[in-house]
Amino acid sequence: MEVRICYLYPEMMSLYGDRGNVLALVRRAEWRGIAVVVEEVGVGEATDFSRYDIAFVGGGQDREQALIAEDFARRKREDLLAAVEEGLPLLAVCGGYQLLGRFYRTADGQELPGVGLFDAWTVAGAPRLIGNVVVESDLFPEGPRTIVGFENHAGRTYLGAGAKPLGRVVVGHGNNGEDGWEGAVYKNAVGTYLHGPLLPKNPALADWLLRAALARRYGREDAEAALARLDDAIEEEAHRAAIRRAQETAANGAVRRSV
Repeated sequence: MEVRICYLYPEMMSLYGDRGNVLALVRRAEWRGIAVVVEEVGVGEATDFSRYDIAFVGGGQDREQALIAEDFARRKREDLLAAVEEGLPLLAVCGGYQLLGRFYRTADGQELPGVGLFDAWTVAGAPRLIGNVVVESDLFPEGPRTIVGFENHAGRTYLGAGAKPLGRVVVGHGNNGEDGWEGAVYKNAVGTYLHGPLLPKNPALADWLLRAALARRYGREDAEAALARLDDAIEEEAHRAAIRRAQETAANGAVRRSV
């Protein structure tokens, strides 16, 4: 088996260790004997997303987002949307997540075009929303799970009626610090504000993406057979440690929510 990963705009969109998400996918596949090919795609490069099994785009500051927004929304939009409709798994973090909505309005009033994958929009606000985050998500077939990470964003993302959130914030701010939601999901595409990187301490989410990728290419039975259970003791301890840190921060006065 082989998994092909499209890493979008790696030189511009890789804040706070986001590249580690690609590394986590590679390692978790290779540990199971699955070959992985990672192809980096930048501004101006044509992309046939039907060639790939997973797509990833990380976070960037307003300057980097402005540099890629037109290319993302105009050159890559149609092909990406078609691939997601056909089941392509996608993970987008922070700035990448914002540009998958309708638009992102920066602090100086510039409106960056979005791809329109998510029924969502983002406007810059103040103060920045910073800190450890714990989210409870029902994304997983075995039932609700926590997802942990670190957020640092000025943008406030609002979900429209057609958008489904990734989960509800237990600790932290999430999409906008107001409605209690974090991230967005459409088919096998996930957008989130969680950096860290996200996947090393959320192995269930990494495997969710790999499972969707393998099922799309090889069928669900073969995908389940290929994803042999790994010893995730270290990853799960990192997950628990992130929850403890978030709870300690909340106890010292940061935002805490109940679900």
